[in-house]
This record gives sequence, structure tokens and C-alpha cells, in this order.
Amino acid sequence: MDIKQLKVKLFADGADLAGMKEMAADPKIKGFTTNPTLMRKAGIVDYKAFAADVLKAIPDRPVSFEVFADDFAQMEAQGLEIASWGKNVNVKIPVTNTRKEFAGGVIERLSKAGVMVNVTAVMTLDQVERITERLDARTPAIISVFAGRIADTGRDPMPIMAKSVQIMKAKPKAELIWASPRELLNVFQADAVGCHIITATNDILKKLSLVGKDLDKYSLETVEMFYKDAKAAGFSIAARKAA
Repeated sequence: MDIKQLKVKLFADGADLAGMKEMAADPKIKGFTTNPTLMRKAGIVDYKAFAADVLKAIPDRPVSFEVFADDFAQMEAQGLEIASWGKNVNVKIPVTNTRKEFAGGVIERLSKAGVMVNVTAVMTLDQVERITERLDARTPAIISVFAGRIADTGRDPMPIMAKSVQIMKAKPKAELIWASPRELLNVFQADAVGCHIITATNDILKKLSLVGKDLDKYSLETVEMFYKDAKAAGFSIAARKAA
């Protein structure tokens, strides 16, 4: 395993401004993604002000901000507004609304208008096919397939991701994101199937320093950790007398 040989681009997923700035200082991080759930967890109350702060701190790499309307007309209007915030902005559009209606019309109109969409919450090959058909061939776009959530259901996401890469070749400017990874190994899996991007939280990305680590040394460090923590906790077990 060698990070330098990876072809997949590393994006940081989060909504903590300090954490995003920390990742922006790392040249290995090529872009950023956010979503309303992460923003809520981070305590964001002013969406546009937060986005302005992020884009001021990160003006040179793509950043995805998501619409939050459920009505398609409002979704499109929000998409156009978000796109106006910066040239490096990708507009995240959910693959469906909460009524399970496909957002194909919104995706098509925004893409034709030159908006770089990031279609999110995608989990099936049928969805990938329908999205790809709606993308304008002249406009860069992203499809975020939630491989981690697929894996959470007991399914192997690798075949789905590999097939998605093939489907999306019909639109060469479209890139596939391996979304919601659960462990660092997913970075290498994404690379192996030809994913263009993987977006991961900071806690996963910080494990990049472990790539190639000597396992005997790692084993000893783990033993030492258990020993030190037990000692620090003051644990004791009364020794049983020998019979």
C-alpha cells in the first residue's frame, strides 16, 4: 500500500470550520463535502454565512453544499443560489425528494445551466443510470454513491461501485464519489474499482499516517495502551491463593 500511488482523489467530509481548515492545509485533500446533517451536528445556524466562511478559507478546491428544499421548484432555485456563491461550488441535489420522486428534472436543468451538481444519497445502479442520462455532457458533475451505507445492509458495495464507473463513462465529465466510507481500507477499495473520488470524515483521513505501518510495532503499541490505561484507571484484581 502506497498513498502516493493512489489515483482516487481524497475529499474531506464535514461541517466543522476548524476541521475543514486543518484538512485544507494538507495538499493530499483535493476537495470538501458537507451536508445538512453534518451542519446541524456542528451547530451551524446560518447556512449562507457558514458557506461564505468556508469558501473564504477554501477558495481553491471544490466544496459541495446541499439544497434542503423538498419541492423541486424550490430545490432548483436553491441550487442556482448556492451555485452563485463561488466558482468552486458543487451543488448537492438529493436523488429523490422525501416522496421518493426522482429529481431528474432538477438535475437536468441545473446541469444544462452549467451548474456543477453533486447528486447525493444514491444507492442503486438504476439511480446511477437515470442520473447519468440527465447530466449535460459539457458540464462537470458528481454522483455520490453511499457505499458505506450499502455495506451497512450486508451487501458488498464493490460490484455496485465498479459498475457505476462503467455506466458513468457515457458522460466523461462526471465523477463518481465513494461516499460514507467506514474505514481507511475503503480508500484503497475505491481506488481499485476506479472511483474518481472518495469523501471521508477527518477521523478516517487522519488514519492515512497508519498506511504501511509495521504490524508487530502496532501490536506492541496496542498492548502498551491497554496496560497504561488499566494502570491509570487504578484497576486491581485480588489474586487467588494457590491451592
